[in-house]
Amino acid sequence: MQIHVIQQNQSLYGIAQAYGTTVNEIVEANEIPNPNNLVVGQTIVIPIVGSFYWVQPGDSLWSIGSKFNINYQQLAQVNGIPANQPLTVGLRLYIPDSPKIQKEFNAYVEPRGTTVAPELEEAARESAPYLTYLAPFSFQALRDGTLKEPLLNNFPAIAQANNNVLMMVITNQEEDAFSDELGRILLNDMNIQNTFLDNIVATAQKYGFRDIHFDFEFLRPADREAYNTFLRKAKARFEQQGWLLSTALAPKTSAEQKGEWYEAHDYRAHGEIVDFVVIMTYEWGYSGGPAQPVSPIGPVRDVLEYALTEMPGSKIMMGQNLYGYDWTLPFVQGSIAKAVSPQQAIQLAAENNVPIQYDVQAQAPFFTYVDNEGKNHEVWFEDARSIQAKFDLMKELGIRGMSYWKLGLSFPQNWLLIVENFNVVKR
Repeated sequence: MQIHVIQQNQSLYGIAQAYGTTVNEIVEANEIPNPNNLVVGQTIVIPIVGSFYWVQPGDSLWSIGSKFNINYQQLAQVNGIPANQPLTVGLRLYIPDSPKIQKEFNAYVEPRGTTVAPELEEAARESAPYLTYLAPFSFQALRDGTLKEPLLNNFPAIAQANNNVLMMVITNQEEDAFSDELGRILLNDMNIQNTFLDNIVATAQKYGFRDIHFDFEFLRPADREAYNTFLRKAKARFEQQGWLLSTALAPKTSAEQKGEWYEAHDYRAHGEIVDFVVIMTYEWGYSGGPAQPVSPIGPVRDVLEYALTEMPGSKIMMGQNLYGYDWTLPFVQGSIAKAVSPQQAIQLAAENNVPIQYDVQAQAPFFTYVDNEGKNHEVWFEDARSIQAKFDLMKELGIRGMSYWKLGLSFPQNWLLIVENFNVVKR
């Protein structure tokens, strides 16, 4: 499979000819919303086996082979050229696929309101073949140890049909905000805690959940050890049922990192207790802050490299956003950026006739435009290049897999590239 970035004056017909495929196959694979109005900088994937590389000045078979992790003599053999032959700039070389490795993938799905939108359920159904876990968000713990259930609809059936582990996500949210007081009660009042665990077990048995996932955030720093103790107790309880235990962790770069979102999350203890963690490596650029990449690869790497000093890579799942944001400029404190899917971002660039740029340092696409009211906008989102960079980082660091927040935001290239890079673990 080939990642291709649209250049000035290119057409899908010409691109299809260059790669030996058809326009229809490219349009279908990428769900291209604008086949007759491509955006310069728009990134698509070409649904072919292997990929092609055009020789650049200074290239050799050895340097190209190193770039794609293939022996230069094998590369020469595949392309029917002598291994010691100087390369002509512009020569097209075929690059065979590399062997795939196994990784796990999770995706949260968050129904809102009083009904599950058919589009959201369909998004779960379409994504489930590429997932190890499917995670309806969320069961909200109550102060008496009972649970407020999310809308589940057909999500358990979808998980079962696709051999997904159904993940029971439990949060300390009250009125859609994380509550340190609720956390304090659940972690310190033993009577309520025992009721809480009893209700979790009964609910998991009722719906067929096989992973219990605590997303406890904004906890009091004083409850750090209480949280660790609770997780040990929960682990012993859930092991009796044959269930996994996982947690969501804030993105830290040191054990001493200060802040209400960080101090109660003990990476080393979670690494020892639970089966795996989801580290929320996104929201550097967030809806209430200034315009910037949502998950720039440098800060993501820093968090994961710290995590690897506290726990094995086999327990780490990288959090990944399936969305971007459209900020109105100049940024004003209190303003809220609009969330956009990758597909919506491309359409927005097309409608405003502006090119998509790429920040190589952040490994993230972006563009700017002026709206009908004369207001300036800056949009950061995800594309095939940015997600491939994250997949390459997963391989380099040897971590367990990736967890997406959240389904319902169209990004077809992501799922295609999962299959290109990995064999998805099914449990």
